[in-house]
Amino acid sequence: MAISIIESVDKFKELVTEIKSIEGYKEPIGFGIARVDRGQKNSEKILQASYAVANWKENFGSANIFIKALIESDIKVDFNSSEFVATINDDFIANALNAFAPFLDEAVGEAHKNVQVIKTLARMKDIGRDFRVAFIFEDTNPKSVESVYLKLYALSLSFAPLRSLNLNGAFGVLSNVAWVGNTPYELEYLRDNEIEMKLDGTFPCIDSVDKFPRYLQHIIPADNTRILDSSKVRMGAQLAGGTTVMAGASYINFNAGTLGAVMVEGRISSSAVVGAGSDVGGGASILGVLSGTDGNPISIGENTLLGANSVTGIPLGDGCIVDAGIAILAGTKVSINEEALAKIQEANPTISIEIKNIFKGSELASLNGIHFRQNSQTGQITASRSIREVKLNTQLH
Repeated sequence: MAISIIESVDKFKELVTEIKSIEGYKEPIGFGIARVDRGQKNSEKILQASYAVANWKENFGSANIFIKALIESDIKVDFNSSEFVATINDDFIANALNAFAPFLDEAVGEAHKNVQVIKTLARMKDIGRDFRVAFIFEDTNPKSVESVYLKLYALSLSFAPLRSLNLNGAFGVLSNVAWVGNTPYELEYLRDNEIEMKLDGTFPCIDSVDKFPRYLQHIIPADNTRILDSSKVRMGAQLAGGTTVMAGASYINFNAGTLGAVMVEGRISSSAVVGAGSDVGGGASILGVLSGTDGNPISIGENTLLGANSVTGIPLGDGCIVDAGIAILAGTKVSINEEALAKIQEANPTISIEIKNIFKGSELASLNGIHFRQNSQTGQITASRSIREVKLNTQLH
């Protein structure tokens, strides 16, 4: 049995409603059709999944059509699992085309993107190996390469907030591969064929070896976003419009990024988030959940400056400054005199700050308007009310 040609938008809506009544039906939180790269030696191993359109908590009508197209292609959809992945075939495309018939004549730019995906696949030959459809029904530990990538897309496209998705176990799902441009190679395949490939001049120029691809291999950034070196941003990072990532010591890990225009010349580690208008100076490091924060993700507020080669292991509020070369960690002893403490309290009226002279860094976490310095004579770390306005150059962002 196949889906009959749907002749009107109203009939399309009726079909979508009918699909929802399928026994066990569950609405996906994310879905899409991906082109997959398979292993050169083990063709059953999926190395990468590239989604032309990644859907997250939207376009449920298209999801229902994909589900129905699978069922009518004799592929049973498992709604009981947290995710479902299947290789699509010509029957799937034919069924989806019939369902999307009322929308097939819409011009490019006006047509729904999922319809464009089906129309494009219909013009291609031999799709039965390289294309798979994936559905995520529950945000649990990902089980497949396709679901890991779909979640990474959701983060990098800003469909889901940073730190909101379950990526536990993702490293165990993905394979460590050699990246040559956008193509992943199995390391075992390269070892097996190294002699022949080097002698006949076909051994590839490897850009990196990693389980994750680079951000720019999959994501088109906002017009006012600059990334000077593609290796500096990992897939799954999230870059708000206006962010500039310089070359050199900069780096943004997956599940980390910016919430507005930010200058990045330092390192934003996994799960770290930087607010709009802030400046991560050259070589500065924001510690990640695996590098000294006891598993607590760090947020940096708006209009905050991290000086060159500084280290931050506590969350910072808005309008803070950490001077170049110093480290502010949870256990760092910070001296604050009585006058400075009173001004810091004024900048944080909703928080009651204990009156004393020496604080641990953790006790100052997330407070606004603090300037951290180091006394050049005693080496003591001090804090005072920041009086300098951190302002990015609007021409650069």
